[in-house]
Amino acid sequence: MALTDTFNRRINYLRLSVTDRCNMRCLYCMPAEGVQDVGHDAVLSYEELQLIAESAVGLGIEKIRITGGEPTVRAGIVDFLAKLAAIPGLRHLALTTNGLLLEQMASDLYRAGVQRLNVSLDSLDPQAFREITRGGDLAKVLAGLDAAVAAGFPPPKINIVIMRGINDAEILDFAELTRSRGNSVRFIEYMPAVKDDGWQRLCFPGEEVLQRIREQYPLEAVDKGTFAGPSQDYRLPGATGSIGIITAVSGHFCSDCNRIRVTSRGQAKGCLFSDETTDLNPFLRPPDPERLTKVLQEIVQAKPEGHAIRRGEYTHSNFSMAQIGG
Repeated sequence: MALTDTFNRRINYLRLSVTDRCNMRCLYCMPAEGVQDVGHDAVLSYEELQLIAESAVGLGIEKIRITGGEPTVRAGIVDFLAKLAAIPGLRHLALTTNGLLLEQMASDLYRAGVQRLNVSLDSLDPQAFREITRGGDLAKVLAGLDAAVAAGFPPPKINIVIMRGINDAEILDFAELTRSRGNSVRFIEYMPAVKDDGWQRLCFPGEEVLQRIREQYPLEAVDKGTFAGPSQDYRLPGATGSIGIITAVSGHFCSDCNRIRVTSRGQAKGCLFSDETTDLNPFLRPPDPERLTKVLQEIVQAKPEGHAIRRGEYTHSNFSMAQIGG
């Protein structure tokens, strides 16, 4: 059945975070010291996460993306993914990762039933990568990309948070990956998670990304699939991968938003930049599937028409991307 909100948007996509923890400290995602340890009991169990997923699919959710933090650092993640993949009615299971553990885990993830991987990769220069991630090893991520393809995955999608003066000089290098490696590459506009005066200086609009690429290559528009996210997609001549831009700041895509999200602590949101959250814990501890289903329906119906983030505005409360699930 189709799940729609009050603005007649079809909601078929759940982003489900399994942990706040991460083995990197990316500049735009979390503080250098990491997120506060809230204790084991504050994080949803796999059984509770499974109940949320089953309830959402029962309502009409067809795609689930597992996020974090870094989901591969949570013990037992592969077995959990296999249980998700077996949910009747779930048509697409994806995982977003930073790729550091992908070389060791790719085969297990593929056998568990994950269909698509997204890898966060903000620089192809080892030193710049270390600075952006506060210590990450680019070689491990690249090895993970190769391991994923060897395991049977299609070339992983690569997500780049594009930041002026930090990694915008690499736009053409990333675009070339769509031909040399067959990856689909998505340029994501920098979005302020914390109130940082002058955050606009880092913003590099998606249209400027396309302009930079068009100075060297012709681009053709690509039709998006059923489970596509908010990116506008293009292709270089001869490329098997695509180039996407996600313009959360310069060009809102809220009219096409098809998702809700749940954090690893059980907080549900209809919009990343909304301060409105719903605590699902009362319907999980003890489990109450009927009430949980009703509350998920209410979250969809309360989904706002759009957010107010623009290059000259900032209205939402501070948060860490790692705690929300991106």
